[in-house]
Amino acid sequence: MLALADRGAGVPLRELALVGLTAAIITYFSTGPVRWLATRFGAVAYPRERDVHVQPTPRMGGLAMYVGVVAAIFLASQLPALTRGFVYSTGMPAVVLAGGVIMGIGLLDDKWGLDALTKFAGQITAASVLVTMGVAWSVLYIPIGGVGTVVLDQVSSILLTLALTVSVVNAMNFVDGLDGLAAGLGLITALAICMFSVGLLSDHGGDVLFYPPALISVVLAGACLGFLPHNFHPAKIFMGDSGSMLIGLMLAAASTTAAGPISQSAYGARDVFALLSPFLLVAAVVCVPALDMLLAIIRRTRAGRSPFSPDKMHLHHRLLQIGHSHRRVVLLIYLWVAIVAFGTAGTIFFDPRYTGAVMLGAMLIAIVVTLIPLLRRDEGLEDSPYDAR
Repeated sequence: MLALADRGAGVPLRELALVGLTAAIITYFSTGPVRWLATRFGAVAYPRERDVHVQPTPRMGGLAMYVGVVAAIFLASQLPALTRGFVYSTGMPAVVLAGGVIMGIGLLDDKWGLDALTKFAGQITAASVLVTMGVAWSVLYIPIGGVGTVVLDQVSSILLTLALTVSVVNAMNFVDGLDGLAAGLGLITALAICMFSVGLLSDHGGDVLFYPPALISVVLAGACLGFLPHNFHPAKIFMGDSGSMLIGLMLAAASTTAAGPISQSAYGARDVFALLSPFLLVAAVVCVPALDMLLAIIRRTRAGRSPFSPDKMHLHHRLLQIGHSHRRVVLLIYLWVAIVAFGTAGTIFFDPRYTGAVMLGAMLIAIVVTLIPLLRRDEGLEDSPYDAR
């Protein structure tokens, strides 16, 4: 076993960048062959009444992303500066195996369409792989009533990890309704988690216990970046459930591995946000789809319909209806999630009061930008909601 002193080896920024770039390149060049396979095997999304796209589009893009993820993780395992991260943690192998499970379930759904219960069982199975291989929330910081850091027992750890993982997986699956939306949100949130993880590495002298969240997030960011040129409006291929659920699983794994080594003894009262950031980063992932889902359930229930019945009143549909173009809707949602994600991650570097002030200012700007079509409509300058600008 490596000596404990070997755990601190600085922050391997160049190696992390190389791994992320590898994931992006492999994903980018794998997407073309996967698109051909999807067309050949009939994994194609045909337009439905509630859909925004108007042309039949191949799915299964998650397969190309998974190829990029596996290739990048293999490279990381061979780089001397990153190998130590595989010695002290099983996080990376766990992501490969659990990612394979969730991606496989997604491929089946992309081709044949699985019922909700079967998909849920697959999500639980993939999350269980993470837990079995040691990727689980072991500590929890509770800032209320002076509780502080709580060490979770095995049952609580398993239940919390399963619940959060399945929630994030479904949140990403739910938000995948516009070209480039899920891939872009995955990229933004993965970069925020990577930023947070690099801050942890720096604060802890490069302790390899903090390598897994940095590696997982940079690999995911690379895979999303490589896929996005094929998926941005107008999309040549959809990631499908195989991609959106893979993104959700990897975001959950990155946040979970970031939370484990953090303790109040390391940060003290420097700020509560550093200890809460892994949870807040998860919240950044699910905030938009969770709000959209809650409003959808209320709307459908009040109308006397099933809360799971489809409609065209989701957040992105509403933004289209008020006058935003397809691309602008996607960019707006990017903006909102980026404000929350990078604002949260920024607490590891800056005073939370300053970070909060910047976030508030950015949110006010985002509100104005979001409402511009309504203001232009009042002036008779409304754009077509489906233009390509």
